[in-house]
Amino acid sequence: AISLLFYARQITMGKSSSQEGSSAYSEYLSRAEDIADQILRNGKHVLPHLARFCLISTFFEDGFRMWFQWDEQRDYMDQTWHCGHVIGTIFVLFNLVAQLGGCVMVLSRQKVEIAVGILSSVIVVQTLAYRI
Repeated sequence: AISLLFYARQITMGKSSSQEGSSAYSEYLSRAEDIADQILRNGKHVLPHLARFCLISTFFEDGFRMWFQWDEQRDYMDQTWHCGHVIGTIFVLFNLVAQLGGCVMVLSRQKVEIAVGILSSVIVVQTLAYRI
């Protein structure tokens, strides 16, 4: 965003100063650039956490869905694989704990490599279980 504003500012400065509105546009652009710089400076410490959350948001949502749709997920596994309630429950429990636990580990930056491995195993297990 900053480089785009800088580029637009360079284009504006390249115009002749005799044009009306050029100085008003440059003033507006300069003010917008200052506001963007201030937002980036003040929000710089939040951006890494926000980026991590965006990367794991699917796992986070799926983990909570496992929690709230426990019975439906277990019954789906039982009907699809004919494995019984015990294996279905173990599958749902694995997904729930692995996804939410992995998300917490990534967000707290605790053993991120292990967390990525756990979340990757969820992808593999779900690919096999749901025949995706």
